[in-house]
Amino acid sequence: MEQGNKIALITGASRGLGKNMALNLAQQGTDIIVIYRSKEQEALEVVKTIEAMGRKAVAMPLDTANTKLFDTFFTDLQSVLETTWNRKTFDFLINNAGIDANSKFTDTTEEDFDALMNVHFKGVYFLTQKALPYIADNGRIINLSTGLTRFATPGYAAYASMKGAIEVLTKYLAKELGHRGITVNIVAPGIIHTDFTERAFKAHEGLEAQINSITALGRAGEPQDIGAVVAFLCTEGARWINAQRIEASGGMNL
Repeated sequence: MEQGNKIALITGASRGLGKNMALNLAQQGTDIIVIYRSKEQEALEVVKTIEAMGRKAVAMPLDTANTKLFDTFFTDLQSVLETTWNRKTFDFLINNAGIDANSKFTDTTEEDFDALMNVHFKGVYFLTQKALPYIADNGRIINLSTGLTRFATPGYAAYASMKGAIEVLTKYLAKELGHRGITVNIVAPGIIHTDFTERAFKAHEGLEAQINSITALGRAGEPQDIGAVVAFLCTEGARWINAQRIEASGGMNL
């Protein structure tokens, strides 16, 4: 990795897990490019918090489901990198952006399927491809998966299938980018208390107790449980971890 401050680009960083990842990375001395889709005010609040920690941060809009926007985005990114950091590259790409569309296999619409695919697989595939010239040698790529690729929960066939594709892609990326010293890993959360899952917890009475009962550590996860793992993977101590799926679920469904 290049000398000086490390820079992380995190998609979906205006809230939830992405925000927590950004704050954890900033806490260990990393500057942050906060990517958001529509929540500009929330993204700017994250930037403000990071700046108060003594780090640099910039918020940039991008709908990661729309691959047609990528060329323009990276042209803008190049300008931001040069203006803010006097650099042409960043160090850590964290593909965190996500959406939810819970439906039984028999009820899944093609529109829901395409929406999930565009964000969770196609968007990640081509955003990473376009990002490669801007990622410094010896950098890190971290993709987000889910515990649902290991155990099956009805209602998540499409979502988990996209994440399964990302897990395979991660191994191929690690193999093909190894000559540049870039590591590529998966972090797979279990169910976490965020605004992403709040609706499910409210809609299903008893869900909390059920999650607690099937988790070895006896509780659902919190954003810090994931953000800290992602931050660790961006440290020098994690340099020999490559092509791995790291599940951070507290021991769900063992």
